[in-house]
Amino acid sequence: MALPRAWGDGLLTSSSLNGDERAGYAKKKRKAAEIHQALSSDPTDVAALRRMAISEGGLLTDDIRREVWPKLLNVNIHDLPPPPAKELREDSKDYQQVLLDVRRSLRRFPPGMPSEQREGLQEELIDIILYVLERNPQLHYYQGYHDIVVTFLLVVGERLATSLVEKLSTHHLRDFMDPTMDNTKHILNYLMPIIDQVNPELHDFMQSAEVGTIFALSWLITWFGHVLSDFRHVVRLYDFFLACHPLMPIYFAAVIVLHREQEVLDCECDMASVHHLLSQIPQDLPYEILISRAGDLFVQFPPSELAREVAQQQAERTAASTFKDFELASAQQRPDMVLRQRFRGFLQPEDRTKNILTKPRTNRFVKLAVMGLTVALGAAALAVVKSALEWAPKFQLQLFP
Repeated sequence: MALPRAWGDGLLTSSSLNGDERAGYAKKKRKAAEIHQALSSDPTDVAALRRMAISEGGLLTDDIRREVWPKLLNVNIHDLPPPPAKELREDSKDYQQVLLDVRRSLRRFPPGMPSEQREGLQEELIDIILYVLERNPQLHYYQGYHDIVVTFLLVVGERLATSLVEKLSTHHLRDFMDPTMDNTKHILNYLMPIIDQVNPELHDFMQSAEVGTIFALSWLITWFGHVLSDFRHVVRLYDFFLACHPLMPIYFAAVIVLHREQEVLDCECDMASVHHLLSQIPQDLPYEILISRAGDLFVQFPPSELAREVAQQQAERTAASTFKDFELASAQQRPDMVLRQRFRGFLQPEDRTKNILTKPRTNRFVKLAVMGLTVALGAAALAVVKSALEWAPKFQLQLFP
């Protein structure tokens, strides 16, 4: 099967590769062929594309992403929005804030990009954001939104990015774009129950430190675009998140914390020390391993099961305190702001005994009860893809050719 010419241009082509490099190149070429086959199917095999986006290496190149991302979001590439009208900026209540944020986004553009080209892209970035907000008045801009939008702009260009971002904003990002942070807070509340299921010792240490979950806020609402410096890692995560359930980013946040277990436990057990450590995300994370683990945890501890623990933890907290913390975060709109969350007591002794009996107290990652298969090997990938296809079924049923 012949691949589109641009796809081959995005893969290694050197004839001087060593044995391991040749094997890796052959593997990528086979995967590119499988993606092309899924795209060529009638109808498009979206489930296969999701598996490819999740599995090792993701979608390989930006040329492939330009074809697959619209399919994952059910966007018709033949019905893109017109160029923005001049009045768009004049009539927007968000224009000044968006302008300020975009001007501060220099680090999100490739190093060495000519100033003229970057400034042109920044203008396009402003137009995309304002267009989506104008067309969807129920959506509210938040600082960090531009970090997501610029990723799509750099990969697929302005017009297609506008359609993709609009669909993403009304689905995956919808909870972040409410007038208050209540739903964002609710999603962050899944973080500690996931950690508790896998590593109760780490969970209890973080609870004792009263670190809360605000350190992960910028991770979540920017899909890690704000905190990762290597664009390759950002788009790899976007492949993963676009193919999965909308809550997958919080599972990925959990596996980062779990991966750094020893660093956390070596900290002073206080909010400032632990928050400072966790808010400084390493740039050399083993991304493929963490993606696989996040998929495993999603299968083992699906949101429907964690929701009960989230509700229980919420009931145990001092509601007025946590609400004020998030109101402050909402008003300041600073993802990295240090906000202290306070807790009122712990489980009653009999409840803690019950938890000990029903869940393993271990310092290591819990292995899946699916014969040890990981996302990359397919079993968990199928379950993750199934959950993504079941989510918002009306959104998924109508597939454009």
